[in-house]
Amino acid sequence: MAVQTSTASQAVLSQTIARPPRSLWSDAWQRLIRNKAAVAGAAVIVLFALIAIFAPVIAPHNPLKINSGKGYLPPAWVEKGPTGKAGEPAFLLGTDSLGRDVLSRTIYGARVSMVVGLIPTVIILLVGVTVGLVAGYLGGWVDNILMRLADVLYAFPDLLFFIIAMAALRETILGQALNGLLLLFVSLSIISWVGLARLVRGQVLSLKQKEFVEAGRMIGASSSRIMFRHLLPNSLGPIIISTAFRIPGLIITEAVLGYLGLGLRPATDPNAPFITSWGALLLDGQTAINAQPWLLLTPAICVAIVVLAFNYLGDGLRDALDPRLAGTE
Repeated sequence: MAVQTSTASQAVLSQTIARPPRSLWSDAWQRLIRNKAAVAGAAVIVLFALIAIFAPVIAPHNPLKINSGKGYLPPAWVEKGPTGKAGEPAFLLGTDSLGRDVLSRTIYGARVSMVVGLIPTVIILLVGVTVGLVAGYLGGWVDNILMRLADVLYAFPDLLFFIIAMAALRETILGQALNGLLLLFVSLSIISWVGLARLVRGQVLSLKQKEFVEAGRMIGASSSRIMFRHLLPNSLGPIIISTAFRIPGLIITEAVLGYLGLGLRPATDPNAPFITSWGALLLDGQTAINAQPWLLLTPAICVAIVVLAFNYLGDGLRDALDPRLAGTE
């Protein structure tokens, strides 16, 4: 019996030794794809991204086309809406006050929300990561100047700053570019990098005295090489998690600004890439809540689904990249 146990143990040990080693990222990927909620969230994000990209193909109608006599149609499955009109199969989710198709406008609105979640995040990553790396690694007066600048920007309430920037610059050249989308990108990026910079700085402070950094200094590696080739890769886990949770915040902010009438400017060109946003549709729906409630419900549901998907993905990334969870499976 003892001989059989010893033989089995040796077989298991041999298989373990023969198994190719897996990196931290490989282990994290395996844990992530086993998280059903995170995979479902990623699938929803990909779905909405495809809808945004192929909006001209998917949308059943021109989102700017005014259908005379079709104002405030209820959804197709409603026999008699609040205005006394019946739904029509051609307009699945009904129409707004001008007879424009709600479904088509919602599909085009996905473009703004997905882009707002992407482009400002890229700017925030570039600024926040760079400032955090430089402040944490160099320290001294450089760290003091950068962190005091971060403290000044952090003192501004985010939403109030966005509202002031959008209201004050809305009629300028910057505010008119891309129907106001460029101004939205800039205003969302100016102060949103502060939290990420502090996070990266804290990671760098905990890593820069490690042996691999000292070894890089001993062989004459430059400061930039140590920061971007050694410290940054070892800080990617918290950065990725923070980014996954930051994107839904930007989407919600755009929806709030659009609801306040400070988001995307109304488009008149049907060939424009950005025609409307979910926030603007929320504003339209709020004024027509009694006549056509789906005008408000449709973009609200879309915002909720996308934000929930990003939160599930962020939770999954946090669990997958947390090394303390590596041995709990």
